[in-house]
Amino acid sequence: MTERLELNAVLKDLPHWRAEPGDRPAIRRDLKFADFNAAFGFMTRVALHADKADHHPEWSNVYNGVQIVLTTHDAGGVTDKDVTLARFVDEAATAMGGK
Repeated sequence: MTERLELNAVLKDLPHWRAEPGDRPAIRRDLKFADFNAAFGFMTRVALHADKADHHPEWSNVYNGVQIVLTTHDAGGVTDKDVTLARFVDEAATAMGGK
């Protein structure tokens, strides 16, 4: 089983992320892109990476907005898998104009 990390320590290293409200430990980032195509392109890039890593985000998309929640269900919280995916999300968002 993957080791669960302390949420506040994780958030110190991920300035664009915040704690997801609710009963389970999770992190969240909301992004805006220039338009739907840019948002969907970003999601495609993250989806390909996530599938290779076998760690998938919870997310939604409305027009140019993308909301992402990361948690490791079998660990009951945030793990290194989430931190690694969050860093990839940050890099991809920067490269693709997400704010």
